[in-house]
Amino acid sequence: MKRLTVPALLAAIFAVLLWATMTGVLNAYWQSVIMFMGVNVILATSLNIINGNMGEFSCGHAGFMAVGAYVSSLLSVALFAKSAVFGDPLLSPDLAVWLFPLVLLAGSLAASVVGLLVAIPSFKTRGDYLAIITIAASYIVKSTIENIGVIGGARGFMGMTGVMNAMNDTAKLPWILIWVFLGTVFSVCVIRRFIYSTFGKGVDAICQDEIAAEIMSVNTDRVKLVAFMVSCGLAGLAGGLFAHILGYVNPGTFTILKSTEIMVMVYLGGMGSLSGSVLAAILMTLLIEYLRDAFGFINTFLHYISVIPDSYEVTQVWKWVLIPLLLVLLMQFRPEGIMGRRELADVFPGLRKFYKFKG
Repeated sequence: MKRLTVPALLAAIFAVLLWATMTGVLNAYWQSVIMFMGVNVILATSLNIINGNMGEFSCGHAGFMAVGAYVSSLLSVALFAKSAVFGDPLLSPDLAVWLFPLVLLAGSLAASVVGLLVAIPSFKTRGDYLAIITIAASYIVKSTIENIGVIGGARGFMGMTGVMNAMNDTAKLPWILIWVFLGTVFSVCVIRRFIYSTFGKGVDAICQDEIAAEIMSVNTDRVKLVAFMVSCGLAGLAGGLFAHILGYVNPGTFTILKSTEIMVMVYLGGMGSLSGSVLAAILMTLLIEYLRDAFGFINTFLHYISVIPDSYEVTQVWKWVLIPLLLVLLMQFRPEGIMGRRELADVFPGLRKFYKFKG
């Protein structure tokens, strides 16, 4: 019965979120912040499989996110919404609520396939060389999308709002918040099960010493393949949710800057720590939202004291200066991150009586 404590806690959180949303306690802004927290948790925990547990260095996670975002967006709009690109929907909009998970799954599978294509040439590479391959893959994905005019090209693609409206017409519930919550819980559970599975032990062996792992009969190529596909597939899931939260997707979103943001979450939480990635994703989301307001205050203050000319504005672009700087500072002064390779149960042993964190 003790093992039911965490599911019961998640059910309680889910119920509170629904109540707060439907009664107006949570306004639209905080709903979006919570949803972006969920997306960032999926991104950070999925990248942690490669960069943390396996000890590799992938720098193109945003590319796989883009694949999932576009595939799921195109499918959902084609199936459930009227659009200028596809015309009338292929299926009844009333089915959107029930089939939406399959749309997200399709985006996730597409990202996994791209991850497979990237993993194959990466079998014999590590460190900086793998980083170059993943960055190149990310730019290939972005450039390909930008040059497909039928789906908007560099202008982006929209229409997902119609899908969400179709869901709301079926039942007056905050459906996108529900799917983000369920997707986040699903992703963390899948990653945890993977880490403590036979493949997960192989991933850990590769991290410690790949040559020794091969000597001990670990099929390193197969383990890498599965790890890449799981990680990229979940990034695709996050991309699909991200696109439907905004109702619009643009290839310019999925640049090296987005990949850097995800890497900061992984290293901030601690490489190899699932709990750390979840915690860091939540903190980073709040930090980004804080900076959104802080830049406006800083801009007004610097103009007031005449430090900068009136013609210059401190804009959100400075976020992309501070986030890479945070990554540099982490590597310099706290390379192990907040949690290191520990989990919450290692920091708070009392949690072990509620949930078994270690396999």
